[in-house]
Amino acid sequence: MRVLVIIVSYNFEPWIERCLGSLSESDYPVDTIVIDNGSKDHTIERIQTSYPHIRLIDNQSNLGFGKANNIGMQIALSEKYEAVFLMNQDAWVARNTIEELVKLLKTRPEFGILSPVHLTASEDHLDPGFSDYTQVAEIANLPNHTPIVPLPFVNAAFWMIPIEVLKKVGGFSSLFYHYGEDKDFINRLRFHQYQIGYSPNVFGCHDREYRPMTHQKYLHTEYVYHLSEYANINHSLLKAFALGPLAVIKKAVKALCLGKITLCSNYLKIFCQLIGKSKHVYSCRQSHMKLQPNYLL
Repeated sequence: MRVLVIIVSYNFEPWIERCLGSLSESDYPVDTIVIDNGSKDHTIERIQTSYPHIRLIDNQSNLGFGKANNIGMQIALSEKYEAVFLMNQDAWVARNTIEELVKLLKTRPEFGILSPVHLTASEDHLDPGFSDYTQVAEIANLPNHTPIVPLPFVNAAFWMIPIEVLKKVGGFSSLFYHYGEDKDFINRLRFHQYQIGYSPNVFGCHDREYRPMTHQKYLHTEYVYHLSEYANINHSLLKAFALGPLAVIKKAVKALCLGKITLCSNYLKIFCQLIGKSKHVYSCRQSHMKLQPNYLL
């Protein structure tokens, strides 16, 4: 099985050696493409000099996470790869990770995404987000007696996706620029009867920084969440509207009743943003229900 590893980069320098080095040491040979979103550091020069075997696309501007990944997926389709492995720039994998995921893909075609266990950069604790998704507190509690554990969601730090899934579901939605695209993709997988899972026997490390939740970040999270619900094709259009724009109006009214005028105003702005996206949302919903390589044509 030919696998194309896709890494979207922006100021990749702090992780280049660990990330690309781990792929060079992988027990399973892979091809790798780095799609750079306008790095301001020496990412381009470092890759060209130290990793000339890595395919590099220099966008010279920030296309966003989803659109940049779609470039790699288009290449994988056109060059007849059999799977893609999406990997964050601030991440690295164990030697046996890709090989094990490939073996599992071959025997379990019902899975549209397979992921390893996500560890922190220290490699001795579960990534907090992964721990939340899996409801597993410590590495010692992983259910390593089973090859695959189904999950409702896992973030896109490490996603092994069969190429047949891309042909039927497509790439990341044009509705999302950064954040929310992974949730939307998984919603679409579920609609088309695919499962999501992780192998408790292999590992990847994710060196992401945990920042406190600012008010601005909270509002963006709220916008992205309700946009993903609005676009969720597992809901009827009426239910999607209720969980998207209508739910935001309810939050605005609640904030007003509590005397939180600024929060109420912010929710009304989110409502207007969602309503402004309605035509785009409807178009995407119609397209996502069809078995076709959306965004990769």
